[in-house]
Amino acid sequence: MSDYYGLYGQKVQYLASDPTDVQIGQVWYNSTSAVLKVRAFTAASWASGGNLNTGTDQQGSGGTQTSAIKFGGRSGDPPPRQTTATEKYDGTSWTSVTSMGTARYGLTGFGTQTAAIGAGGYINPGFQIVSTVESYNGSSWSPVTSMGTARYRLTGLGTQTAGMVAGGNAGPGAQSAVELYNGSSWTAGGSLNTARSTLASSGSGTQTAAIVFGGSSSPAAATESYNGTSWTTVNSLNTGRDNLGGAGTQTAALAFGGNVPPRTGATELWNGTSWTSSPIGLNTVRSCLGSGAGTQTSALCNGGNTGAPTSSTSTEEFTGAATSTKTVTVT
Repeated sequence: MSDYYGLYGQKVQYLASDPTDVQIGQVWYNSTSAVLKVRAFTAASWASGGNLNTGTDQQGSGGTQTSAIKFGGRSGDPPPRQTTATEKYDGTSWTSVTSMGTARYGLTGFGTQTAAIGAGGYINPGFQIVSTVESYNGSSWSPVTSMGTARYRLTGLGTQTAGMVAGGNAGPGAQSAVELYNGSSWTAGGSLNTARSTLASSGSGTQTAAIVFGGSSSPAAATESYNGTSWTTVNSLNTGRDNLGGAGTQTAALAFGGNVPPRTGATELWNGTSWTSSPIGLNTVRSCLGSGAGTQTSALCNGGNTGAPTSSTSTEEFTGAATSTKTVTVT
């Protein structure tokens, strides 16, 4: 008969106290409390939500799983068809609301359903890269101060009055530039260590506590953490990719989808130190640039590109995924 050592290469540890650096899947026996323990995921899933009215990818997004907003993007490829479409999500269905002033895709978004920012992007025909920024007040869009650098396929995070954009492409080559927004003007922040576009970020992060990850960089798994002044390169994604989606905070982030290549539905969780691959991936494999909203345990993925001639209308909701120590009392 095979034993645990033969199957998995190690015996269950017999310890007087719980270990301090516990890894997912680790099993040990606490002899003091007479409890068998395992570090595992709580129940997690990607479940289908309400479909978008206008399928898009490379759009801007913001808000939470039950109070989200998405805007702009492209609705098909080829030919690229940028849109001004704006929709709100109530946790069940999407409703079309007042459109943006400038149709574009490859933009980024941040903020909430009633106080959002849409920044950058590009317009075809002519491949016009823009620095245009619009502000949403819950009912309409208004132009506000433009970014210092026109760029597309960038990422954004924070709130309408304390936001950040990072990376992107301003023409030939990826950018490392970071800009901070205070609700009325843009200022330069500390530059990324690794220039990149088609990256993702902790959308609910802040100007002084943020992370960015993935993108068209080398390596494509690169992750960086920001303290309000400078970026520090930290542990990389397990699956390097670009055009991925992101949600969460600096210490509890979620990465999903993207291109490896090929496209992937892989989902990973960040705990402030390292990434852990979730056994649960997106139900629909897709690139998810600009499609994320919410938190690590309650996230949203809307639209994206599955390789079809038109952009996806499907929405998926992620719940669970927190790690926990499960116990079995031994008598």
